Amino acid sequence: MQHFVALYRKIISSPTKMIMLGYGMIILIGTVLLMMPVSSAAHVFTPFKEALFTATSATCVTGLVLFDTFTYWSMFGQLVILGMIQIGGIGFMTLTLYAISLTKKKIGLRERVAMQEAVSAPFLSGMVRLTRFILYSTVLFEGIGAFLFALRFCPIYGLGQGIYMAVFQSVSSFCNAGFDLVGMHGQFSSLMPYQNDPLVNLVTMALVIIGGLGFYVWFDLRKNGLHIHRYTLHTKIVLLATITLIVVGALAFYFLERNGVLAEKSAGEQFLNSMFQSVSPRTAGFNTVPMGLLAQSTQFVIIILMLIGGSPGSTAGGIKTTTVTVMFLSVFSELRKRKAIECHKRRLPDEVLKQAACILMLYLIFFLLASIVMSAVENLPMNVTMFECASAIGTVGLSLGVTPALSTFSHVVLICLMFFGRVGGLTVLFAFSKTYPNATSQLPQEKITVG
Repeated sequence: MQHFVALYRKIISSPTKMIMLGYGMIILIGTVLLMMPVSSAAHVFTPFKEALFTATSATCVTGLVLFDTFTYWSMFGQLVILGMIQIGGIGFMTLTLYAISLTKKKIGLRERVAMQEAVSAPFLSGMVRLTRFILYSTVLFEGIGAFLFALRFCPIYGLGQGIYMAVFQSVSSFCNAGFDLVGMHGQFSSLMPYQNDPLVNLVTMALVIIGGLGFYVWFDLRKNGLHIHRYTLHTKIVLLATITLIVVGALAFYFLERNGVLAEKSAGEQFLNSMFQSVSPRTAGFNTVPMGLLAQSTQFVIIILMLIGGSPGSTAGGIKTTTVTVMFLSVFSELRKRKAIECHKRRLPDEVLKQAACILMLYLIFFLLASIVMSAVENLPMNVTMFECASAIGTVGLSLGVTPALSTFSHVVLICLMFFGRVGGLTVLFAFSKTYPNATSQLPQEKITVG
């Protein structure tokens, strides 16, 4: 018993271990609930592996599925999935901190630090206020999204079913989850039945972008309004990187597919679909065109977008926009022979570059290793396994249609990638690394040749 108590104290003393344990508990509870016969539409027992895969995908807001959400799961099962999406999207630490604040109990430093880690806030102060802002903003954005979706769904499916589908789609879009209930039009069809519907496309894109900006960015925007010069450097980088990726991604998709899947569409429909397939891979996972019909060059562009993902402290996963921006800035700084990375008249600390390089290498190593192993095990082309692995580690959910047919080994690999992608590279690294005291002396320096 003493060993368990010591282990528990060791876990709760580390914010990173608390975050990993929290997500693990949510996945475990969701797995048990989804295994129950009441969760499936046919009222049958769902095997452990399939339930675990779905629970991990929902909690890690990924969207990769082995069963079509609408046709396989009952309403109870769908609500369990929706609950895991919501908790995984805004973060269990946000809900925990808010629940503690309602009891009027004093929130300790450990909980505040864990919350800071979860939302990637640069400052420790104001965590309770930030938590309330996150929850209230989430309800507001998802409520507006559900209302707008209901305008389209209610006339088609009736009032009750329309509202239910609207709420599900709004939560899934805002949390960048990629789950949908459009399977009634065909299993695994995603939003292809609405590929030319401006309302569904624009509302989905808006929710995905808002959810992917990051909670701290919302707080900064609300605080400073349109006074751009007052924004923190983090907010400026996130906004600029997001806009750049959307524009570049849309242009790339259009030029690569204008004679492909976009060939028979009008100019307006081509623009709408190009924009949607630029926004969704970071990291929502909805698709309005069949992924399997895309050219390999287009699939590779989508793989890059899936790996980059959204921004820190958001409902999105991936390497993150700020990480990629820091790496690009380091290149420009080296070319200009600057001693430090500079951006918007500010200098970034050296530790930021080290963290960015660490995150980038971790993601690339796991992504490439998993892709190679899955290609060998499943006897599939590398472009197919790279697409699936990028979708998993970027918590996206797009697929070339091979996920349900993969072996148990590959499903376990994808589960691990989804968990790693949602929890975050540094969180996993710090959770399993030992704490070393600061060195009082430095070793002799010697240069090596690189490049």
